[in-house]
Amino acid sequence: MFKSSPCSEVEAANARCREVASAEWRRVVPILEVAAGIGEVDHTTVKDLCVCVARIDQAERDLSERGLMVTAERGTVKNGAATIAGQYRTQLARYIRELGLSPSARTAITAPEMEDEGSGIWD
Repeated sequence: MFKSSPCSEVEAANARCREVASAEWRRVVPILEVAAGIGEVDHTTVKDLCVCVARIDQAERDLSERGLMVTAERGTVKNGAATIAGQYRTQLARYIRELGLSPSARTAITAPEMEDEGSGIWD
């Protein structure tokens, strides 16, 4: 996802993304293991959530450094990082709902009912 690069500027951005994504992983996985019962099969979804958080951070840093409007070949235009941040936020909202990471999403999660001891998986 955030591979090493010979370009020092890209490498610095990717290193920060790795740090932000790792911090998000450490923050949410313990909560999700207890609250939602996620397991290894869910790790791809959680990993994507962490990438979204890191990319939003990256886009927001660009917006802070260069501003909402930037000078390009055609004059002053909207910084593309604003569009990218919006797209990642839309995806992040989906992951938050899917994983029950918001108060409203948590109320929608119900614990599975206990099965009778006598009934099998195929009954």
